[in-house]
Amino acid sequence: MMTTFILRLLVSATVVSLLIITILLTKKCLKEHMSKQTHYKIWYFLFVPLLTSLFPGSVFPLTEIYQRAKGLFFMNNSYPFQHEKISSLNESHGANVVLLHDFAISVNKSTPDFVYYPFLTVWMVGMILLIGVAIYGNYQIYQIKKSAIPINNQKINEMLEVCKEAVGVKKKVWLKETSLVASPVTFGLLQPYILLPKNTREEFSLNELKYVLLHELTHQKSKDVLVNYLMLLLQTVYWFNPFVWWALKRMRIDRELACDASVLTILDESGYIEYGHTIIHFADKINGRAYSQLASGLGGTKKHIKQRIQSIANYTADSHSLKWKGKGICTVLGIFVICLLPLTAVIASPDDVYHFHAKNTVYEDLSSYFKGYHGSFVLYDADKEHYQIYNREMSEQRISPNSTYKIYSALFALEKNVISPTNNKLVWDGTAHSYKEWNRNHNLSTAMSSSANWYFQELDQKVGRKQLQSYFHKIKYGNENLSGNLDSYWIESTLKISPVEQVQLLYAMEENGFGFKQENIRAVKNAIFIDEQNHSRLYGKTGTGMVNEKTINGWFVGFVEKDDRTYYFAVNIQNKNGQANGRKAVEIARQILQDKHIY
Repeated sequence: MMTTFILRLLVSATVVSLLIITILLTKKCLKEHMSKQTHYKIWYFLFVPLLTSLFPGSVFPLTEIYQRAKGLFFMNNSYPFQHEKISSLNESHGANVVLLHDFAISVNKSTPDFVYYPFLTVWMVGMILLIGVAIYGNYQIYQIKKSAIPINNQKINEMLEVCKEAVGVKKKVWLKETSLVASPVTFGLLQPYILLPKNTREEFSLNELKYVLLHELTHQKSKDVLVNYLMLLLQTVYWFNPFVWWALKRMRIDRELACDASVLTILDESGYIEYGHTIIHFADKINGRAYSQLASGLGGTKKHIKQRIQSIANYTADSHSLKWKGKGICTVLGIFVICLLPLTAVIASPDDVYHFHAKNTVYEDLSSYFKGYHGSFVLYDADKEHYQIYNREMSEQRISPNSTYKIYSALFALEKNVISPTNNKLVWDGTAHSYKEWNRNHNLSTAMSSSANWYFQELDQKVGRKQLQSYFHKIKYGNENLSGNLDSYWIESTLKISPVEQVQLLYAMEENGFGFKQENIRAVKNAIFIDEQNHSRLYGKTGTGMVNEKTINGWFVGFVEKDDRTYYFAVNIQNKNGQANGRKAVEIARQILQDKHIY
């Protein structure tokens, strides 16, 4: 989980950096072909990586990129075979005791999760500091609003209405003055405010005040206050990325240049010089306090004011062709951003969670069965179409299926005619395994019983990745992600499934909801048969996930046939200390089924 989060953050920061470089190059190479407004508004594309979290990762076709990168940088699937001794479970005579033995192999992570804690801590500290600045900035705005006094001068208020009409602002705007600001500012997401310094009315003529109001109202019309908050959010998430700080600095400069240009379109040429003099008056009167990132104002540093004055001096109205060029540039840049969406969508993909919304469901407390483990239990009564679930959150959390996937590996191989119900023997190639049960020839039944990895790996190789992907997509198996190594994508790797989905798939398979051959389904069912007691037949498959030689993930999935009724179940348990395995999942499942008088 930790490596996944860190990778998502780093890939996301890389995507944002690439987008910033692209925007800067576009601005430099096509400078003369874009208006001031276009120079500013193309920065809006920076917010796209944040917004992609609203879209499901399945919308985009390149969802394997992230998983392959994760496997490349963080996961080293080696195979130091670790024998997991599992004791007998006091089966009745004739039970398929061996099927309840689950032989796990270890997936070695090159870097333990705790190594990433310092990085995460530093990132969170930076986030908290910037969030603190934002909260303090809002508090300052609140204090400024409290101290501000409404301007009751009739001529100024009439001028405000005239300027609102000229700019195209229809909302009510509060015009006030206060000694707590050094230059005019505008803020307020829902209720717009324009605040003037205390002595502005005495220092400026009514005509000069008109330029101030036009400038601040233009910020309101352009929704620059909202953009300020988005900029702060971007800076907070990617505070460690110097490209972001530089880009936001440039964006603020471009915002003022665009605002000036918009004001000049309203004025005639005789007003350009007076507007420029009004801006010069506020040189070096910037609002350097915490709230300045949340408000837009007229002031700035001498360097930035000089740049704005030069822009005003060189101003010419945008030609029709320049406007169309700007639209074309934005369109091309938009297409480029869309091409980046698969990366950002994968980063924010919610496919690790299955959203379950069945109505006929009871959530119950079975925590007494799971002492020492994080776990979930899902039971589906097919006759009543009724679910009983313990731990809703974990029942919807997708995790590696480990050996439980072999149910479907066998089914796919049968459908592809790699093996058949009557001819499914594979010859052992002589490779010595740590488990003596694996070191021999196997048919489907014995391979399932001893969970012989090599047997199912060979089946997968013969079916092929493309066909396997098609089958997994057909039955909607979890996240359907086979981008890991073909011989290990199911071992604490890219393929993931939730306990609820395990139950739904078993039901769909038994009812032949996939349209597979009935004899193939019967062959798989026979291979996972475990035991029969008092007219009840138990079918199932265990799975154990081992990471760095610790068994951290245990599965037992299956179904019980009793009195013409079928109950489908799935148990998953997790424990980072290395005590979660398929054997323990079997014990928990059988105790619950026994107490529910099912088996």
